[in-house]
Amino acid sequence: MNEEDAVRPEDQANEDHTAQAEAAQEEQEAPQEDTVQAAEGDEGAADSDGDADVWRDKYLRLYAEFDNFRKRTMRERGDLVRSAGRDVMEALLPVLDDFERALAAGEGQELEQMKEGYLLIGQKMRGILESKGLQRMEAKDATFDTDLHEAITQIPAPEPSMVGKVVDVVEPGYKLHDSVLRFAKVVVGN
Repeated sequence: MNEEDAVRPEDQANEDHTAQAEAAQEEQEAPQEDTVQAAEGDEGAADSDGDADVWRDKYLRLYAEFDNFRKRTMRERGDLVRSAGRDVMEALLPVLDDFERALAAGEGQELEQMKEGYLLIGQKMRGILESKGLQRMEAKDATFDTDLHEAITQIPAPEPSMVGKVVDVVEPGYKLHDSVLRFAKVVVGN
């Protein structure tokens, strides 16, 4: 045997010791790898928890935003209802002032002057209301229409052509922007 082929007991002991050290190192690394894998798994769980938190936050913010929108629209609707006739009232205030002035000035005036003053105030009021979209419906001699008229009573028609038509208007009807505000109260011929 030559020296190279002969294994010395010292070398064999070194190899055994090296093999044992490598095995021990592998055993130590294996738990570390498991720990790393477990940590990565925890990150996945943490990521899913993080995603759930993000989605929950988005949901809560969206819900709060919708709730604020609902409250704001309810408040705006209430304000609109409370102030719906404000512009008409502001436009009618000068007419009210005119009536009060006419009443105060009416003492000691002639009847014709008072009548003329009230007619002017009435024309002013009619002009304001018409500028806001109010229209008077003409009903006399028109065919009776339940969408526009309210029959108070029926009377025999004075002429055969007046059957089913409005003979007399008790109270005029009005439209506001093409929708009926008040039905005309009429007498119908039959």
